[in-house]
Amino acid sequence: MTDSAPAPTRRRARVRAPELIGKGGWLNTGGRQYTLADLRGRIVVLDFWTFCCINCLHVLDELRDLEEKHRDTVVVIGVHSPKFVHEAEHGAVVDAVERYGVEHPVLDDPELATWKQYAVRAWPTLVVVDPEGYVVAQHAGEGHVHAIEQLVTELEAEHGAKGTLRRGDGPYVAPEPEPTALRFPGGALVLPGGNFLVSDTTRHQLVELAQDGETVVRRIGSGARGFDDGTVDTASFNEPQGLALLDDSAVVVADTVNHALRRLDLVSGEVTTLAGTGKQWWRGSPASGPARETALSSPWDVALFGNRVWIAMAGVHQLWAYDPAEGTVAVAAGTTNEGLVDGPGAEAWFAQPSGLAATPDGERLWLADAETSALRWVDREGAVHTAIGTGLFDFGYRDGAAGRALLQHPLGVTVLPDGSVAVSDTYNHALRRYDPATDEVTTLATDLREPSGAVLAGEDIVVVESARHRLTRLRLPAEAVEAGAVARRTRRAATAIAPGDLRLDVIFQAPTGQKPDTAHGPSTRLLVSATPPELLLEGAGAGTDLFRTLRLDPAVPEGVLHVSATAASCDDDPAAEYPACHVHQRDWGVPVRLTEGGADRLPLVLVGMDS
Repeated sequence: MTDSAPAPTRRRARVRAPELIGKGGWLNTGGRQYTLADLRGRIVVLDFWTFCCINCLHVLDELRDLEEKHRDTVVVIGVHSPKFVHEAEHGAVVDAVERYGVEHPVLDDPELATWKQYAVRAWPTLVVVDPEGYVVAQHAGEGHVHAIEQLVTELEAEHGAKGTLRRGDGPYVAPEPEPTALRFPGGALVLPGGNFLVSDTTRHQLVELAQDGETVVRRIGSGARGFDDGTVDTASFNEPQGLALLDDSAVVVADTVNHALRRLDLVSGEVTTLAGTGKQWWRGSPASGPARETALSSPWDVALFGNRVWIAMAGVHQLWAYDPAEGTVAVAAGTTNEGLVDGPGAEAWFAQPSGLAATPDGERLWLADAETSALRWVDREGAVHTAIGTGLFDFGYRDGAAGRALLQHPLGVTVLPDGSVAVSDTYNHALRRYDPATDEVTTLATDLREPSGAVLAGEDIVVVESARHRLTRLRLPAEAVEAGAVARRTRRAATAIAPGDLRLDVIFQAPTGQKPDTAHGPSTRLLVSATPPELLLEGAGAGTDLFRTLRLDPAVPEGVLHVSATAASCDDDPAAEYPACHVHQRDWGVPVRLTEGGADRLPLVLVGMDS
C-alpha cells in the first residue's frame, strides 16, 4: 500500500500474459468463468488490489472514467489479492466488490496465484495487456491512470489498423440489488433527540433512524454518487463514512471519496461543503490553508477535540484538523510515511487512521490505525502514543496484556463511561475492550460481521454491523459503565492443577456440513506460553496437534497459561467447485494454581458444536 512508486515501466518486448487463475472464481460476470483467450481482441487492464488498502480504493475511483470513455475497447479485471486473513474469505470479497461499487469483473485470488505469475510486489499494481495477449505496461501505486489512458489510445489506433482490435460490450454483469434499509453502513451518531444518524456508505446517503435503530425517519441525499450541495433530496455524497456533532443543530460528515467534509443542518436538511475541493491531495500540494481551497485525501472519520474537528486522513496516513472559527484546515500529526512510529505529532507515522473518539475530559483522542491493526491516542500536546499494535504485518486475535494483544484491521473506537475504549475489531468480527487502568484487552462480543463503529445509548452500545447492513444493540458489562470501575480489576478464579505433567486437549469438531481443511497440510495450530515463563518446564511453543503434554514447575505455585488454537474447515459439498472455507480461532488465558490433588488434564473447547 503506497502512494509513491517507481516510474512506470513500459514493456514493449513480446511478453505473453500469464493466465488468470484464482481459487475464489469470478465475480460480476453472471457466473461465467473467463480466460485470457476469451478476452482476446480487447485491451485488458488488470488491477491487483486488496480491499483494506486505501491506495487500492483510490485506483478503483481513478479507473471509473477510463472504463466509461473506452467501454467498447477496454476491459478492466480486478484481481483481488489479499493481505489480511479476512480478505482471503470469498464472502468478504463479494461484500467488498459491492461495498466499493466495483463495476467490472473481479477474479478472487486468495492464494495469490495470479499475483505471483505477474511478479506483482505491491498493492495496487496495474498491468496492461494488449489485444493479442501480451503484457505492454506495468505500474505500481496510484496516479497512473492518465498514462494508461494515453497507452490505451495508442493501442486502439495500432490494433485497429492491424485488425486485431475487437469492439463491443464487456463481460461485466451487474449483481441484483438487495432490498435492505441500509447497505454497508460506515458510521453512526446519536442525535440530540435520541435518533440515530447513519452513513449509508454504498448508497451514498445519510439515513436517520428512530430510537429503535431500525425505522427509517428520513434519507438525506439523492442516492447518486456525486458532489453537490443542496437540499435533503438534491444533495449528493460519495461513500460517506464518519460523522460528528458540530453542535446541537449540525453534523460534520467525512465524505470519503469526495475528499471533503460536509455539513448537514439537522433542522433544514441543507447540505453544504466545509472543507475540500473534491480533488484528492497529492504530495507537494498545500498541507494547510483555507478549508474550501485545500485538497483532502480520503477523510474516514471526524471527531471534536480541542475546539477543532480532527480528521482521520486515511489517504495520506495523517491526522488533519479543521478549525470552524477560522475556516481553515492543517496537518495535525503524521509525516505521510506509512507505519507505526510514536512521538511528537510532526514525527509520528500512521497507517490508514480510520476511527476517532475523544474522551469527554478532552485529554485524549483515541484512534483506530487500521493497517497497523493498532489502537493509538493523541494527548493534549499533540504527541502520539500506542496502546495496542506493533507494525504493518502484525495482526491476529489475542486478548490479555496490551503488549501481546492482537487486532485485525480495526475501523472504529468508542470511549466507554468508565474511561475504557471499545474497539470495532473489523476483520475479527468482534468488539474488543481496552482498559487503560489495567492495560489489558478483553472481548465484549464476537460474531459481529465487519463492525465499523459503535455509539453509546444509555447502558447499551449500538454497533454498526457493516456487512450485515444493520445496527446491533448490545448490553455493556457492568465494569464498563459503573462509576469508579477503572480502579477495579476482576480476576478469573484459578484452576487447581497438579504439579508435574498436564495433558492439554483443545477440542475441535468441524461444524455440521464442514470437514477439516487438509488440502495444504495440517488444518490446526496450537500455541502455548505462560506467565511467568518459568511456569512451563516443557510444552511451550507452536505445533500442529491440538493436544500436548505440559510439564509445570512445582517451584512456581501459580501463573497463567496462554493457549491459542486455530482450526480450518471447508464446506463438505462434493457438488461445490469452490467450497467456502472457515477459520476457527480462540485464545485463552487460564489462571492456574499448583496444588496436590489438582487436575492432570485441561480440556478447552474450540468448536464442539454447530457454529
